[in-house]
Amino acid sequence: MDGNLRRIKVLAMIKGSDRALSASFLAKELGVSRQVIVGDVALLRAEGTEVIATARGYILDNIAKKNQYTRKIACQHTSEQTIEELYLLVDLGVCVDDVVIEHEVYGELTGYLGIESRADADLFIKKLEVSQSRLLSELTMGIHLHTVTCRNKEHFDEVMSAMEKAGYLVNGK
Repeated sequence: MDGNLRRIKVLAMIKGSDRALSASFLAKELGVSRQVIVGDVALLRAEGTEVIATARGYILDNIAKKNQYTRKIACQHTSEQTIEELYLLVDLGVCVDDVVIEHEVYGELTGYLGIESRADADLFIKKLEVSQSRLLSELTMGIHLHTVTCRNKEHFDEVMSAMEKAGYLVNGK
């Protein structure tokens, strides 16, 4: 199958799913390598398709955000506290969409996460360990933003209260 047809199929598969699809899954379904899928998604993005790469796979931006209340939380904590922070958020029923830092050279850097459960959080931490990568927040002394998706404003207020109580907010706010 030629590249254009494959990219049409990749996009159709992502559009047709209500959950993130991994590059490995897409590659197996289409009989190509994972790297071919990564390239296809890069080309789809270059054409203007808003595909988000999360720790669990690809999802369309509009599907990830539909019918939800999305806000940012300013956080600060140690690297060792990351898993507890993520567990706190997902245990409260929040999706941690991304992590954002302000880098002194590159400006705003965003890492898409899509973490909705403890299993997702565990997978994220495992991928960090296996790849020997560092958290973005390590570049900013633990200061970072999370975009979170909640049910509504009241739910968000509950999340903020829990984050404040746990001491994960910048300056305790």
